[in-house]
Amino acid sequence: MSLMVLGTASHVGKSTIVSGLCRAFRNRQITNAPFKSQNMSLNSWVTADGAEIGIAQAEQARAAGVEPTADMNPVLLKPKGDMVSQVVLFGQPYKDVRIGEYYQETDDLLERAVGAFRRLEERYGTVVVEGAGGAAEVNLYDRDIANIRLARALRLPILLVADIERGGVFAQAFGTISLLPEDVRPLVAGVIVNKFRGDLSLFDSGVKALEDLCGVPVLGVVPYAETGIASEDSLSIGDKQARESPIRIAVIRLPHISNFTDFELLERHAAVTYVKPGDPLAGYDCIILPGTKNTIDDLAALRVSGTADEICRMREAGVPVIGICGGYQMLGTDLVDAGYESGKPVEAEGLGLLDLATTFTAYRKTTRQVRTRAAPVPPILSRFGEVEGYEIHMGESLRGGCREAFDGDGAVSDDGLVFGTYLHGIFTRPAAAVALLSYLAERKGLDPAGMGAFRDPYDELAALLEEHLNMEAIVGLALGRVR
Repeated sequence: MSLMVLGTASHVGKSTIVSGLCRAFRNRQITNAPFKSQNMSLNSWVTADGAEIGIAQAEQARAAGVEPTADMNPVLLKPKGDMVSQVVLFGQPYKDVRIGEYYQETDDLLERAVGAFRRLEERYGTVVVEGAGGAAEVNLYDRDIANIRLARALRLPILLVADIERGGVFAQAFGTISLLPEDVRPLVAGVIVNKFRGDLSLFDSGVKALEDLCGVPVLGVVPYAETGIASEDSLSIGDKQARESPIRIAVIRLPHISNFTDFELLERHAAVTYVKPGDPLAGYDCIILPGTKNTIDDLAALRVSGTADEICRMREAGVPVIGICGGYQMLGTDLVDAGYESGKPVEAEGLGLLDLATTFTAYRKTTRQVRTRAAPVPPILSRFGEVEGYEIHMGESLRGGCREAFDGDGAVSDDGLVFGTYLHGIFTRPAAAVALLSYLAERKGLDPAGMGAFRDPYDELAALLEEHLNMEAIVGLALGRVR
């Protein structure tokens, strides 16, 4: 048996709850795996066999202690702008479509998704299914393969997550359950109230009121917590607030930014700010150009806003500049697209900080996991040693006179203060994060040992859920003991 976690809206914490349940089940010796039939996100991950899936499902698999696979997220939609998304089907690029065209394939995609779920359930026994957005989008019921149509196909007990932080939790839960189709509504087995701030006992009467209204038990009230779990979508950027720290890192918030989860470990140990094009960069100790779904379009946005020139001025002042994936491509001298990345043939001048040229000559994406070593170039890369990461990119880059940044990848300037790489995920590993932060700390005359400890977020999250949820009831639902 398995269970399904749906939400009253986007960003209520479904992914976090699923991650915590996956680890809690594992800690209870229950073999399990995550599943999300359809995910829309620019934050993705590459499996061991080169399949691209949503990063949330990769995180949840890690929490469950199993290897991420394409079956855990059979359909990934990556928005490209102008109502067009790239469809990644079972980890491989399928095609670019407008949303109306995509809906024409709903029946086939649902059938494929159900097949993926059945394979996971056969292999792992228990599957924790995550819905998408809000469950009660009544105008989408006929084509909602992540919530309603999937619920009808699987007939699993449903946990409904509501977000009390944003207010209106009673309307959220009652309204969602009331609007569910009559054949789906009885599947709701309980409500989880998420992101509560303050004294939990003050909501005791609220719990009773919710149960009276909804006709199902409240299975717990989870306090607001900084979990350290990777963000799933761009909504999370708006909630980010830089911590208090003498070390300030600017991540350029590109219009089509992707995989900003690369920097969330740095966020916990430095003041990381997502700076919009046009905003000042003065005062930052390091500048990072992140990944993007539209490299050339976002490079144009940097030019128009003046940020491209400011990045170059900061470089001249000795501030380190790092590029990841699309950001790495921007650091070069030239970008030539035959029409595969931008949808039209175009040439663009890069920032010119590295002797590097990039071409887009086919609708082909490189997706692979990588373990390599950083080049022994001081003052930053020489601290890295062995690194792990993954590539998800279109285009190929050819170095000119500059050195490789990593064995078989990237480029680095002679003074070591500018480097780029196709590897996502390197700064999610403590060793690389410490390497960068220790250099920035020493440069400011700070003690690098004060960067803080790196912890396992999954055990902490599981402990939080064990304390605040009725886990015995939830385990019973997952194992089919109660309904």
